[in-house]
Amino acid sequence: MSGVAGQDELWPWLALAGLGAFHGLNPAMGWLFAVALGLHRQSRATVYLSLLPIALGHALSVAVVAGAFVAAGVLIDLRLLRIGAGLLLIGWAVYHWRSGHRHRVRIGMQTGMLGLALWSFLMASAHGAGLLLLPVLMPLCYPAGVPAGGAGPAALALAGLAVHTASMLAATAIVAGVVYEWVGVAILRHAWLNVDALWIAALGLCGAWLVLTSA
Repeated sequence: MSGVAGQDELWPWLALAGLGAFHGLNPAMGWLFAVALGLHRQSRATVYLSLLPIALGHALSVAVVAGAFVAAGVLIDLRLLRIGAGLLLIGWAVYHWRSGHRHRVRIGMQTGMLGLALWSFLMASAHGAGLLLLPVLMPLCYPAGVPAGGAGPAALALAGLAVHTASMLAATAIVAGVVYEWVGVAILRHAWLNVDALWIAALGLCGAWLVLTSA
């Protein structure tokens, strides 16, 4: 029984790390821009330095959603919160499927680190990166299914954010390094995975899971 309990306690952290890696692999989350910026400036250092504001902007976007979730968990019945979060995820998936490709955040190659962080924040927010973490934050912050007092849920959400961001930064750095150093962006013309379709599917499936498990 102790082994099962340990697994139950571990899986949200592994899921947060996995989602961080998934976000980092998505070119829209920053690695493609970091590589393009490095090639434009002919600087390897630019590729890796740009990853820091990209990760910061991503973390701030996710933190806004996580903070709103923790606050709502104290004020709203958790079952209603699960249903509302699920419907929001489904709605976000439909939005991206129908018109998400028309609303891209554009930024020039002459931007500085502050502009890059702002771009990352807006991209992560537009893609619903923080929303995708809600199915994991729910059992992590409120494991008993009831609101907890004190700073417990907030501290757990903050720790989860740190795990997620570290995993996202690691995945982004690995992909950006491989593409810049060896592969080159030209391969994207011949070997392209439709990450947007995977992203939409993930949003929709997570939302459906929240709604169905709340019934």
